[in-house]
Amino acid sequence: MRHAILAMALCIGGRGVTLAETPDGQAVRLLNEGKYAEAEPLALQAIEESLKKNGPDHPSTAKSLNNLALLYKIQGQYDLAEPLVKRALAIYEKVLGPDHASTAISLGTLAGLYDTQGKYDLAEPLFKRALAIKEKALGPDHASTATSLHNLAGLYRTQGKYDLAEPLFKRALAIHEKVFGPDHASTATSLNNLAGLYETQGKYDLAETLYKRALAIREKVLGPDHASTATSLNNLAGLYETQGKYDLAETLYKRSLAINEKALGPDHPDTATILVNLARLYATQGKYDLAEPLFKQALAILEKVLGPDHASTATSLNNLATLYVTQGKYDLAEPLFKQALAILEKVLGPDHASTATSLNNLAALYVTQGKYDLAEPLYKRALAIREKALGPDHPDTAMSLNNLAELYYNQGTYDLAEPLYKQALAICEKALGPDHADVILFQKSLARMQADRETAGK
Repeated sequence: MRHAILAMALCIGGRGVTLAETPDGQAVRLLNEGKYAEAEPLALQAIEESLKKNGPDHPSTAKSLNNLALLYKIQGQYDLAEPLVKRALAIYEKVLGPDHASTAISLGTLAGLYDTQGKYDLAEPLFKRALAIKEKALGPDHASTATSLHNLAGLYRTQGKYDLAEPLFKRALAIHEKVFGPDHASTATSLNNLAGLYETQGKYDLAETLYKRALAIREKVLGPDHASTATSLNNLAGLYETQGKYDLAETLYKRSLAINEKALGPDHPDTATILVNLARLYATQGKYDLAEPLFKQALAILEKVLGPDHASTATSLNNLATLYVTQGKYDLAEPLFKQALAILEKVLGPDHASTATSLNNLAALYVTQGKYDLAEPLYKRALAIREKALGPDHPDTAMSLNNLAELYYNQGTYDLAEPLYKQALAICEKALGPDHADVILFQKSLARMQADRETAGK
């Protein structure tokens, strides 16, 4: 994932004690290093010590609960994270009041947990409430208010509500520029988030300008070897890859990878992300011998650090399987696609958008093999999930419609294919504009089908 918006904040503190010496401080450090197994006992110790020292209803106890919740969230253990976040929120509401800034932060944490799980209807009102509290308690131009704007905008972007996301991202950027100045790391984060939105919409010129500015800020303020600089390099590389500028993308991916391996370590999940991106670039260029070991290396890292049943592990399995499909190694691809689907259904649920993506991948394999009877129910299920989870007007829903249309086209059932092509095209034109690559793709698919239908006289 190249554009991350942080909804859960690490909570650290303590008077008279060096931060690194506290269990909370050590847990946070290990968490940032990707050493989750080592972080957990320290996070649990921090909660135990705060309970003994401060009691069950103290804000310090709530902070420690939030830190453990974040650890569980990163590992995909949402059922463990949610009660901790709710408990922390209850403490803040009881002790500090429902309109306190710390209560707002805790609301944002719970909303972010729901967002990750695709429970957008639960996340949105919490994000909105957190924003309203911060605007009242801290003011409309406070940096923490900007964080809430980012979080709500990120939710809207995920849902394809780009017209709602853009003004929020812009407002957050304006706040950061006003509060911190144009060359601050937080300003760079705002630039990156807005750039990611523009990239999604196919506004590549706007995205590139912002990505480059964010990169320049991070190189200047944080240094050329900082992990955040690596993130900026990765984002810009991804944009170049999308535009087919593979030489530029490869150079940036490699530099980003080198920074992360040094700054975070070779076994950090963020390092695995760069490996996947570089591998995908090689696969796109047909350099399969270079791509496969990188995909496998990333998968090994994620299985080791996050576990075999994590959503990120499933994504990595999907990546390797897709490579095998490209190479015609269908017998290797199918079990990986099925394993990824099983993980996502278990971790995120049968109705999550990521589960739909996994269904789509398996269906595409069956189409490639001509197993249309196996592909159709998977495409239909993926479409139903996306319509429910993302809405009928989301670009991903349009892609599912187009996939199902392609299936019918391949079988010569043009009367079923044509309305789906047209529906997919209408959605994308509305959401992304007439010049987006997906719109052009759908136009060509519809025109090809209509030409073949006329030739066939159907």
